[in-house]
Amino acid sequence: MPTKPQRARCSQAGSSRDVTLIVFCREPLAGHTKTRLIPRLGAVNAAELAGAFILDAMAKCRALAPGKIVLAGSAPHGARNSRYLRRVARRFGAELIDQGPGSLGARMARSLEPYRAGGAILFGTDTPSLPPRLLTRSVALLRRAPVVIAPSLDGGYYLVGVRGPMPEIFRAIAWGRSNVLSETVARLHRDGTRYALGPAWYDVDRWSDVVLLAAHLDQHLARMKLLSSSTSGHRPAGEKPFAPLLPCPATARVLERLGLMRAGR
Repeated sequence: MPTKPQRARCSQAGSSRDVTLIVFCREPLAGHTKTRLIPRLGAVNAAELAGAFILDAMAKCRALAPGKIVLAGSAPHGARNSRYLRRVARRFGAELIDQGPGSLGARMARSLEPYRAGGAILFGTDTPSLPPRLLTRSVALLRRAPVVIAPSLDGGYYLVGVRGPMPEIFRAIAWGRSNVLSETVARLHRDGTRYALGPAWYDVDRWSDVVLLAAHLDQHLARMKLLSSSTSGHRPAGEKPFAPLLPCPATARVLERLGLMRAGR
């Protein structure tokens, strides 16, 4: 009988301290990162945006207070020789490891391997607007299933979690295509591996994604400002005004500087 995915409805209660959170990224070098955005943003701005994505992902990890935070990096001369990656790891109290060579699947499997026994969640940095509560939900799902996959809207996935044996989902996959998720799920069904589907979210990789991201954050800020103004007359004396919280403040600052967001002005 085919293995059915667990539903993404689960309690978010409990601690994240038994789980390792792994941020999977490359050093944001101008001209070598977010290359699809260079025609619109320029190489330097595209790299700055990629760097903001990394900072926001690391901040979400720290807020969850997991057992360990790992920065799985890729850099031209190795992650441990990257001053940028070492600085980010130090800032967030993370262990820095090198993704190593090979395909995307080989690098993800290598990054998960040392931490999978106790449970590890690996996610990329291309979902900056992902609400922290959805990351928390994927962590909770890993307590119920040995594999968690969180789909992205382009047909792939932005997060994978493993607890226990390494599943056979990282080899012989045509990475970068729109059927990565379906191929991965088919592999899990074939092997009879229990899995859970986490909440879906959108990647930011192309210019149209950046436009969507900016509009999404603008709408969020406008909603928070409206809520703040509607409750300002009901705050007790001395209480600080409502401060809108964005899921990706570093990203929002870059988008505002580039003139792509309006609500913050």
